[in-house]
Amino acid sequence: MKNLKYNIIFILALVTFSCGDDFVDVPSEDLNSEDFFNSEKDYQDALVAAYDYLQATARNVQLGEIASDNTLCGGESATDTPGFQEIDDMIHTPINANLREIWTWMYTGVNRTNYIMEFRDKTDFANKTSVIAQTRFLRAYYYFELVKWFGDVPLAIDERIQFGDQFTIDRAPKSDVYDLIEDDLIFAANNLPYVQNETGRVTKAAAQALLGKAYLYQDKFSEAATVLENLINNGPHRLLSSEEAPLMFEMDYENNIESVFEVQYSDVDGGSYDCFQCLEGNYAVGFNGVRSYDGPLYEFGYSFNVPVQEVVDAFEEGDIRLDYSILDIEAWAEETGATYDTGYEHTGYYNRKYIARKGGLNQPDAALTNGNNYRAIRYADVLLMAAEALNRGGISDTRALDYVNQVRTRATLDPVSLSGTNLTNAIYKERRVELVGEGHRFFDLVRTGRAAQEIDGFVSGKHELFPIPKEEIELSGNRWAQNPGY
Repeated sequence: MKNLKYNIIFILALVTFSCGDDFVDVPSEDLNSEDFFNSEKDYQDALVAAYDYLQATARNVQLGEIASDNTLCGGESATDTPGFQEIDDMIHTPINANLREIWTWMYTGVNRTNYIMEFRDKTDFANKTSVIAQTRFLRAYYYFELVKWFGDVPLAIDERIQFGDQFTIDRAPKSDVYDLIEDDLIFAANNLPYVQNETGRVTKAAAQALLGKAYLYQDKFSEAATVLENLINNGPHRLLSSEEAPLMFEMDYENNIESVFEVQYSDVDGGSYDCFQCLEGNYAVGFNGVRSYDGPLYEFGYSFNVPVQEVVDAFEEGDIRLDYSILDIEAWAEETGATYDTGYEHTGYYNRKYIARKGGLNQPDAALTNGNNYRAIRYADVLLMAAEALNRGGISDTRALDYVNQVRTRATLDPVSLSGTNLTNAIYKERRVELVGEGHRFFDLVRTGRAAQEIDGFVSGKHELFPIPKEEIELSGNRWAQNPGY
C-alpha cells in the first residue's frame, strides 16, 4: 500500500472550512445525506482529510521553539512576520495572526474528526473500529495542541462546531479537555496495532506515547509511567545506534524504528504564502534555512528560528547530538566554501534537524514544499518522559536512571549516577539537548514551572498560556473570557 503522505488530499466536496472571519464555517447543506458515509471508502476518505491538518502543525512546532529560550525569531528584519517576533519577545497580544492560525487550523482538525464521529453509526464495515480509533487519536492530538497553547477551550464531542454554535458553547475547563484526550487515546491504544499496513497511519505505540505525554502534562506521574513503560517493554521501537543517529532527520531515514509518530509531508503540491495550511510540504524547514545559501547539501531559506549560544553550550563535550542538531554556518562555510547572507538576529547557528536539504523539493518555491517529515514523537522522548514520570512521581529512580542513560549512551556520553532532585535536573537537561529544534522546550519549561527563570520577558501568571484570538472572542458574542494578563 502507498505511503499515507502521498494519499493526503483535501476532501473539499465533503468538508469545507473557511480561512476567513468565521470561527468555523461549514456548508449549509445536510452533510448526512445519502451521498456520503455509505461505504468504507467514504469513511476512509474522511479520515484522510482528518489526517491532512496534521501538516498545519508545522506552525505550532516552529513557534513552540521560538517562544522558548532555545532560539531567536530571526528572519530578514525586526518587522519580518510580526506575529513570530512578538512571541519571541513575549509581547504577543490577542491580535496575532499566527496564533489565530493555530487556533483555526487545530479546530479544523477537530471538526474533521468530529464529522466522522457524528456519523460513525451510519454504515458498518469490517475495518470500522480501526477507522474510529485513528479518528479518536487525531482528535486527541488536535485538542492536545489546543489545550497546551490556550488552556480552557470550547469542547465539542462527536459533533462538529458549526457557525452559530459559538454563541452557545462555552470554554471548557482544561481538565475536561484532558478527560476527552485520555478517553480517546485509551480507545486508540486498545484498538490499534503496533504496525500498520500503510506508513504514516496511527499505531498503538503512537497512542500510548501521546497518552503518556498527556498524563505527564497533568503531573499524573503514576499513570504516565505505567503507559510509557508498557510501550517501552512491549512496543517495537528502539533507539537508533550512535552511527545511525546523525542520519535520523534526513529524508532517507523518515519513519525509522525510533519514530513513534511522524507527520507526513510531501513535495507533490505547491501552495502559496496566502494558504500555508493548503501545503502538502513542510514550509517550516524552508523558513528555518540559511538565508541566500549557496553550497552543498542544504537549500536556501529565510533564517528564522535561529539557535542561541546558550543552547549550543548546553551540550557536553563529545556529545554527538550537537553536530546533527545545530549547524554552525561559519564553520560549515569555511569547510565547504558555501556562501550565505546574515539575517536579523544572526547567531551563526541554524536548526540542522529541520532545514531544507537539496532534493525532495518542488519548484518554483522550494521553501514552501519540502517533503521533510516532522518526527512528532520519538522513542528517545518516550524514554525521557518515562524517566521523568518515574523520578518526579517518586516511583523508581533506578528505572528512571536506566532510561536516561540509554539516551546518553547513544549520544556517546558517560552514564550518570544520580537520584532525587539531581536526577530531575539531569532529565530536564537531557530533554533540552535531545529534543532541541523539535518544538517541545517552551511547553516543558511551562509545565515544570521553570519558564519565568529561563525565558526573557516571561511573566508568571500570564505567559503560561497564549491569548484567545480577539476575533474569536468577538465572534462568540464576547461570551468567552480572555486568558489572564491579556
